[in-house]
Amino acid sequence: MSPPGYRWTSELTRYHWFVLIVAALGWMFDCLDQQIFNLARMPAMDELLATVPGEKADPNVVATYSGYATSIFLIGWATGGLFFGVIGDRYGRARTMLWTILMYSLCTGLSAFSQSFIDFAIYRFLTGLGVGGEFAVGVALVAEVMPDRARPHALGLLQALSAVGNVTAAFIEMGASRLEGGGHLVGIEIFGQTMSAWRLMFLVGTVPALLAILIRWRLKEPEKWLESVKSGENKKAGSYRELFGDPRWRKNALVGMSLAFAGVVGLWGIGFFSFDLLGRLFTRHYISTGLAEDVARSEGRTWVAISSILFNVGGFLGIWAYSRYTHRVGRRKAFTISFLAAMAATAFVFWNVDTTRQFEAFGVTIFADILWMIPLMGFCQLAIFGGYAIYFPELFPTRLRSTGTSFCYNVGRFVAALGPAALASLRTDVYGQFGEIESFRYSAATMCTVFLIGLAALPFAPETHNKPLPE
Repeated sequence: MSPPGYRWTSELTRYHWFVLIVAALGWMFDCLDQQIFNLARMPAMDELLATVPGEKADPNVVATYSGYATSIFLIGWATGGLFFGVIGDRYGRARTMLWTILMYSLCTGLSAFSQSFIDFAIYRFLTGLGVGGEFAVGVALVAEVMPDRARPHALGLLQALSAVGNVTAAFIEMGASRLEGGGHLVGIEIFGQTMSAWRLMFLVGTVPALLAILIRWRLKEPEKWLESVKSGENKKAGSYRELFGDPRWRKNALVGMSLAFAGVVGLWGIGFFSFDLLGRLFTRHYISTGLAEDVARSEGRTWVAISSILFNVGGFLGIWAYSRYTHRVGRRKAFTISFLAAMAATAFVFWNVDTTRQFEAFGVTIFADILWMIPLMGFCQLAIFGGYAIYFPELFPTRLRSTGTSFCYNVGRFVAALGPAALASLRTDVYGQFGEIESFRYSAATMCTVFLIGLAALPFAPETHNKPLPE
């Protein structure tokens, strides 16, 4: 236990801060890319799937292919995580982080030049490879560099700052939508592509590539990893045979994967689709006030971006609260409370959020539900991911830390990739008779039972609170 008055920041040197900042920026930009995709997904499908240029595609087709695009992205994410996790253990954390950041940045930019769903899906798969690889090497790097007592706090802060990337993506979406709505993108072409808001958003997503310069400049491999290389332990690094050949690491990997599966499906198969539901609610509201459909969509997208900001502000606070709570009560109890809270909050929000409860402020209509329901869901859902950043590196030795963390965080994504498709199937095949909006609500509430999988895995999870990293 830490002594009274202990401040974890007092143990950090300037280089510790440098490592934390670089890793946090890498994961922040990683999340920026993810959220740009979530916000640009529907407009991209509207344009790419349209049978007549300049017109919108069929809403049901758009919804279906949005789910497909998300699943393909998650499969790329899982594949990249497994591959780069091994690379990170074998060839170094810093070097692998450089490769992954360059990959997801450049492929995000290429998404802006998509001409059909096929090439869009290919770019998203390639982007997912880089996105999936960055997290594991980033948390392994921070876990191995930080002093033991400061480690969980630093990892919690690393994950909490990811919300900054999500919020930044929402501001980018607001700016791009305003430029498009004001006609400022008309006539602009890049490499033969007519510019639109969603294409501009993906172009901005190339900016993280500049972080590679900072990584090349000063970031070093952790001493723990270098010692593993010198001792010869590195010869067994990044081996899935080694990971599953030892009963202890095999059990930890399977438990971690189950925990991650519940949270990933909860967020990517349910939570992030709240923005699609909200977009429909806002558009319906603005059409009912007499606005033309295109104007109503533009106004609705602005409120979707605001909702994304509020969701991630709640997420930042949730991750911060989790990191403090787990420091007091341990990993398993913190996960238990988080899974229960996420299940209850997500079902409640999808079942109840609406645009009918409003008030006026400074001449602007404010949707009351958005101000508290969306941050509540973000708080509860993203708190779990703070647990992943802290807990997964504590389950594995140095030679398998990146590999094991990647396995936990990413293998579940292969199955989680079915989440968007399952949500779409529930909406159309099971609850379709209730209408577009209500089917969304019933389907999401049904899928919230996925959080019970995380709860079921906790009795088998080792308690790592106040213990050093395994070697």
